[in-house]
Amino acid sequence: MVEQIFIIRHGETQWSLDGRHTGRTDLPLTENGERRATGLRRMLRGMNFSQVFTSPLQRARRTCELAGFGEAARIAPDLHEWDYGDYEGRTSADIRAQRPGWNIFHDGCPQGESVEQISRRADRVLAGLRPLEGTVALFSHGQFLRTLAVRWIGLPVTDAEHLALDAAAVSILGFEHHSGEIPAISLWNAGPTISPGLSAPPAKGERNATVSSGSPRARE
Repeated sequence: MVEQIFIIRHGETQWSLDGRHTGRTDLPLTENGERRATGLRRMLRGMNFSQVFTSPLQRARRTCELAGFGEAARIAPDLHEWDYGDYEGRTSADIRAQRPGWNIFHDGCPQGESVEQISRRADRVLAGLRPLEGTVALFSHGQFLRTLAVRWIGLPVTDAEHLALDAAAVSILGFEHHSGEIPAISLWNAGPTISPGLSAPPAKGERNATVSSGSPRARE
């Protein structure tokens, strides 16, 4: 049975910087996104992943490559971002101007994925991961990884609205006290440490951390 699942959100794109919902639009990382993705290499140094999977979209694949796991990675189509349908490329504020109170984790997207569909996809991914051995890494997208996390601990998709997730952040899905029985979120939204030659300020609300053998150490 899998011991830990490292879930890594891709680095910044222009649309994520602008707050525009980016599903299947295949955007590259920004310059800052590449710097922060490169910072993941130091954060994840020494990790021996039994399997590495990435979304087919270039922003996730490039983040995986810059983090040092490109050659080991396998494409997993189910790791793509929430399909935003008619809301692709729009901001939440723009959507709510026409549809007050809209929340993707409650309402889904017209002509895209519903809450029920994203929940089933997340459950399908987790069902495929649970029989694997050791520690697995996934390079994917913000809304989908938030969904994956709540489904891992048995909560409905609606609860994912409470989990903020920054670009180029690492989180860990594991078990309470490594029991192998009670699913838990062991680490959430840890940002990469940037090397001196690749200086970039942390995103707002983001903390830096290093990860060693599955045990996170917060760095002020």
